[in-house]
Amino acid sequence: MSTPYLNRELSWIEFNQRVLNEALREDLPLLERVKFLAITASNLDEFFQVRIGGLMLMRRSGRKTPDASGLTPARNLTALRQRILKMSADQYSLLTGTLVPALEKAGIRPLQPRDLSVSQAAQVGAFFEDSVFPLLTPLAVDPGGAPPVVPALQIIVACRLLDSETQTSRHALIPIPEILGRRVNVVAEADEHAFMLIEDLVATHADQLFPGEAVTTATAFRVTRNGDIAVQEEDAIDLAGEMEDVLTARRFADTVRLELRSDAPRGLVRMIQQVTAATPQEVYRVDGPPGLASFMELAFLSGFDHLRDADWPAQNSPAIAPGASMFETIATNDVLLFHPYESFEPVLRLIEEAAEDPDVIAIKQVLYRTARKSRIIDALIKAAENGKHVTALVELKARFDEARNLVRADELQRAGAQIVYGVKGLKTHAKICLIVRRESGHLRRYVHLGTGNYNETTSKLYTDLSYLTCKPEYGNDASLFFNAVTGRSKLLRFQRLVPAPTAMKPELLDLIAGEAERAKQGLPARIIGKVNSMQDPEIISALYKASQAGVEIRLNVRGICCLKPGDPKHSKNIDVISVIDRFLEHARLFYFHQGGNAGVYISSADWMTRNLEKRVELMIPIEEPALKRRLVRILEAYFQDNTQASRLLPDGSSQRIVRAKGQKAFRVQDHFYQQAKKAAKAREHERAMTFEPHVPAE
Repeated sequence: MSTPYLNRELSWIEFNQRVLNEALREDLPLLERVKFLAITASNLDEFFQVRIGGLMLMRRSGRKTPDASGLTPARNLTALRQRILKMSADQYSLLTGTLVPALEKAGIRPLQPRDLSVSQAAQVGAFFEDSVFPLLTPLAVDPGGAPPVVPALQIIVACRLLDSETQTSRHALIPIPEILGRRVNVVAEADEHAFMLIEDLVATHADQLFPGEAVTTATAFRVTRNGDIAVQEEDAIDLAGEMEDVLTARRFADTVRLELRSDAPRGLVRMIQQVTAATPQEVYRVDGPPGLASFMELAFLSGFDHLRDADWPAQNSPAIAPGASMFETIATNDVLLFHPYESFEPVLRLIEEAAEDPDVIAIKQVLYRTARKSRIIDALIKAAENGKHVTALVELKARFDEARNLVRADELQRAGAQIVYGVKGLKTHAKICLIVRRESGHLRRYVHLGTGNYNETTSKLYTDLSYLTCKPEYGNDASLFFNAVTGRSKLLRFQRLVPAPTAMKPELLDLIAGEAERAKQGLPARIIGKVNSMQDPEIISALYKASQAGVEIRLNVRGICCLKPGDPKHSKNIDVISVIDRFLEHARLFYFHQGGNAGVYISSADWMTRNLEKRVELMIPIEEPALKRRLVRILEAYFQDNTQASRLLPDGSSQRIVRAKGQKAFRVQDHFYQQAKKAAKAREHERAMTFEPHVPAE
């Protein structure tokens, strides 16, 4: 292939390796290492459901067309299996060889049934009878009949049973409901936390489920099924009802991975493979408990704060006075917030104020992924109950959040809100909220535009940008945007906002080409981009051409990067870094030099074909000079990181950036947090020194 292009799936695996590298770091607090290990496992769960599931469907359909990197689905699956087996071995080596001994030393003790004292065995036995036994539903395995259907991503205990009278044997499965959790607390010393895994407890007491039979062997396993099942919108009359069918189908779809313990007895392995219809290619033998994602619970154990990073509480933005009306604040100046260093509270306050404000007439908002107990949805319900015109565009195709979105959409509808279930054929991924308010006989529009979801939980964990304005041109564009997506009309070019799938990709290609043209003329030309993923072939090709023309290009790509850096012909002027740290890098931010009159944009979209062509997204130009300067400083700071950044290499792997001898350590996330703390403190001091005159009542 003439244009170098790294494989998308293998690039994602290398991103997950960067996360695993954090778990491997001996200088990180112990429970932070456990957290990063659990994240790698959770990431792999989703990867198998979506990407591996999709590739398996392609292979089964007989597709042999290579992807942009030159791999057919079959060759891709083979390469991925080899790489994932290596990653899995590294995960379990870390867990059993390093983390478990360190946890035991720190007073967090995972126990096997054989480790229990008499009193501990009695305690967990009583817990099994009272709290576990009533919830279990064993499934018989009939050799001549249809195999039982086992749910995805749940721990299942497989047993071989022996009838004491007839001496005949059979098999049974015991799915463990997720509501039980993974850990069973065991009474221990005062300064210790002891536990056993739920599957070990169930296996130990499984005889109680089968009177007259003895459990001779048992093992735990876990199935991952294809989650790449989409709504057939052309045939869907009721989109919400169709989505409920998809959720059910996903739990019992084709097996894409079977996690089996390495010490599982051979007879049970054969039976499990038959029941799950797993071929050897789908089997992953692991040297420990399957389903490492659930070990995330351990990272948040109370009483072990000394084994975690010090807290970085979100700071108050100096642009927003405590207790001040959000409408007055935004009317005075545009506001830029950098989460989670600066609190997400002002965004929540804006919507909550709007719900109660008698002058607010309408609220329109896109909801993609919301928190479990969402203050935003509660505020929208209150607004609707208060007689305001509330329109919520709820994206039912937000993968793995569909069920929650269905429930909350129903609540909103019952309160009187107008619900629109996304746009046919496209995911609505834009982050936008429009509030229409009557002021002095006129209507004024307040807009929130962001890079992250309206989710107060992830706003504390993800780095994102929020832009709040009441500038008429942004408000007018916001109205046109909502009219287009709710009225199913075309997303035409706006005054300021740049929407996908219609205008964003052409605009980006024009901006990149503009820098290339300036470079050809011998003028300074620079592009700096921060995205989560980069895969779109046309964008990559345009960047290669710009690099060849002499444009200096610096990219900060957290995850997938199909652009090949370091190619002397195509990308000699392109530097790609990736930052993995305590917060998930999620903001999308772009800079184009434009002859000194820089174009600076925030966006909901990554540089992926799916974002640019198959989703409703927004790219937002930031024009306020002070805010532009701040965003450029943010972008440039990432390239100074010499503790958490890795440089992407031509083969798709990455190498941690090591600071030069004598160079001061610079950790960009710590830098942003310290900046936010300093700015909040300075503003607080300034307010304390400002004397407000007392105005006597008339």
